[in-house]
Amino acid sequence: MPYATPASLPEVDLHPGGPPVLHIDTPDDAPAWAAEHRQALRTLVTEHGAVLVRGLRLRDAEHAGAVLHRLAPALMTDKEAFAPRRTHTPGVYSSSTWPSNQPMCMHHELSYTLRPPGLMLFACLTAPTTGGATAVADASAVLDALPTELVHRFEQEGWLLTRTYNDEIGAPYAEAFGTDDRTAIEDYCRTHAIEFAWQPDGGLRTRQRRPAVTAHPVTGRRCWFNQIAFLNEWTIEPEIREYLIDVYGAEGLPFNTRFGGGDPIGPDIVQLLNDTYTARTTREPWQAGDLMLVDNVRTAHSREAFQGPREVLVAMAEPLRLAECPPTGEVSAG
Repeated sequence: MPYATPASLPEVDLHPGGPPVLHIDTPDDAPAWAAEHRQALRTLVTEHGAVLVRGLRLRDAEHAGAVLHRLAPALMTDKEAFAPRRTHTPGVYSSSTWPSNQPMCMHHELSYTLRPPGLMLFACLTAPTTGGATAVADASAVLDALPTELVHRFEQEGWLLTRTYNDEIGAPYAEAFGTDDRTAIEDYCRTHAIEFAWQPDGGLRTRQRRPAVTAHPVTGRRCWFNQIAFLNEWTIEPEIREYLIDVYGAEGLPFNTRFGGGDPIGPDIVQLLNDTYTARTTREPWQAGDLMLVDNVRTAHSREAFQGPREVLVAMAEPLRLAECPPTGEVSAG
């Protein structure tokens, strides 16, 4: 059912090449404004896939966190993160730690989990000098543009994510799972259809199969919903990929993706996926104080390379329960 809209909002600014922008007069009490207009904003997000709110003048992490909690009172705890984050307040995090000169290509946040967020919230406290936009792309349009045969295969097989946790690259397993207790991690993996194997050096290797296409929970529209391209080895910068393989081996990359049946995904397919996203990408440069809400199923998002300081807070809400692909096999402690 559509979300109700009890509080009116100005018309959104629709302009080619950018997400819808809602310009508001600065309220004296931004958290109270957010609480009053929460349902109306959520309706706009469902309608457009993403909305950038400009004029809230978010000042700092405490102020922004109060606004985020009003917009989504039940914020999610980040679990299975692929890169480290810093916690500001419960449910409010820094952006993922990622080199500023390397883009984070299009993806749907935590789409490899069984309960991914339905709503993403971003609050910009410091805008970079150049670049650094959180760009967005319509997942239904991406799905429609992909070759039918490729989509059919991914619908039949799903996609497979392999991860090798270590203390040097990506989020260590203790941070990703919120504990260093091996028994607790094993229980979590069993509950969430994740194969796991402890390595001789003390590291952890996991595999999980997930659906690549899903229906939007409100509109029913089919959406390309995954992180197949982003977490694939062929999206990594070539020199970094070669270094990681040299150090960790081809099977020890911090993350990689395959077809759900286990076959490798070639660089041609990864390039096709990234090119399809690029052709449907819209962006709006951040301004300090901006807020953006993104429908995590309808809309993929990315982070462009940037220069200068950049501080964007992230929160996640409305956990989904998506149709699950069959587990990847017998779960083992290795």
